[in-house]
Amino acid sequence: MTQFEANKAQVALRFAQAGQSYTEHAVVQKQIAQQLLLLIQQYCPNLLNQPIDHVFEIGCGSGNLSHLLMQQLRIQHFSLNDLYAEVQQHFSEQHNLDWLIGDIEQLSFPTHLDLVASSSALQWIHDLDAIFQKVHDSLKTQGVFCFSSFGHQNLKEIKTLTGQGLSYLSLAELQNKLQLAGFEILHLSEQICPVYFQHPKQVLQHLKATGVTATASHFRWTKQSLASFYQAYQQFSHIDQLGQIQYSLSYHPIYCIARRLP
Repeated sequence: MTQFEANKAQVALRFAQAGQSYTEHAVVQKQIAQQLLLLIQQYCPNLLNQPIDHVFEIGCGSGNLSHLLMQQLRIQHFSLNDLYAEVQQHFSEQHNLDWLIGDIEQLSFPTHLDLVASSSALQWIHDLDAIFQKVHDSLKTQGVFCFSSFGHQNLKEIKTLTGQGLSYLSLAELQNKLQLAGFEILHLSEQICPVYFQHPKQVLQHLKATGVTATASHFRWTKQSLASFYQAYQQFSHIDQLGQIQYSLSYHPIYCIARRLP
């Protein structure tokens, strides 16, 4: 099977179907959002000390990052984007939010923004250069762009065994695109975060519960292909300290804090 670009309608459907289970199972995505907030606090202390006029988040999902930003920053006007309107169920009516529902590549951005944020979403974008330029143009001078995405090793076990997966960018490629779009990079880093399961079946259940099966829109499991998958997944197993077999699934988050140049 060949790699392919994600079908956005399929992505929206899968994440909508996983809407309830995502909050429970997206443990890594929660940790990534928490790490991104720590980096914002470290590299953008000015955002913590005063009211912020306007923040825009791309691909807010169930609100892992959104709720952290609302708790830690004094945001006067918060605009949120996602592909489908059902994400609004994860937000209280008390929150004064402005919704931009739809494909971010087709939408007009708010303007005069102080901060554009995104966590675990930009890997779905087809034309990242265009998005980076739109982010740049929507920010005030010295405005900040803070995001997490994923790198080449993300879900490498699944790609190895099925050929299914997204095409990811390296740190160097991201750095080049950001600089071309007019950003000064304050922080750019990556890490590998393995998650462990007791059986390969649980790996697939985890992926389905977090909507990641959106990358496999043309792939269908059969009894035989499942059995072959479970057998082949043995290569990603190890024995833990308690003598139990553990099966790994790799996440490869990338973190970026960038500032719009004058």
